[in-house]
Amino acid sequence: MPPTSRLPTGTVPLVLASASPARLATLRAAGVEPVVVVSDVDEDAVVAEAADRYGALPPEDIALLLARAKCEAVASGNDVSGVVLGCDSVLELDGEVHGRPADAAEAAARWRRMRGRSGLLHTGHWLIDDRDAGTGATIGATASTAVHFAELTDEEIRHYVATGEPLRVAGAFTIDGLGGPFVTRIEGDHHNVVGLSLPLLRDLLNDAGIGWFEVVTPATGQG
Repeated sequence: MPPTSRLPTGTVPLVLASASPARLATLRAAGVEPVVVVSDVDEDAVVAEAADRYGALPPEDIALLLARAKCEAVASGNDVSGVVLGCDSVLELDGEVHGRPADAAEAAARWRRMRGRSGLLHTGHWLIDDRDAGTGATIGATASTAVHFAELTDEEIRHYVATGEPLRVAGAFTIDGLGGPFVTRIEGDHHNVVGLSLPLLRDLLNDAGIGWFEVVTPATGQG
């Protein structure tokens, strides 16, 4: 019987420029164990500067702008040689951009507006090959997923906001947590709603000359 070929698993370290537990869990579930390095980017300042320079940006471009800013901040000050991934998610509703609510009152008001309707969840992804002998590639793209929300009662909104979860996530909801029962359906990549599109990440890695299994850890990649 011929020997089983082995894929070059785990040969490229992936650095995740995000503090999001959901993004980390998504990567781990797909066999990737990233190094987490959180950026200190002032998101409001980045968006304001871009608006002053270019005018108002569409929601999907805001997500990509912030993903790039986080990625570049970590790549420039990071001691780990690897491929750096920055992500940022925003919810578009009626053409307006919504990130994390500032407080419980804003979260409740947003849910009263979202219930029974749909929005677009945009997640920007930016990738920099920061390896010493890497390609130096710096590329990005945005994935968008349509999210349809249930017709929540005022009492359901009050209880959900009281859990604190809507205050911690873009759009004031999750699909993989306590907010799951309030999302009736989606159109697009469900990973993107969690905050990281695995198919898009694979495409970006391929564009940078890196195969998917090169970032998968050996324990999970080789079986």
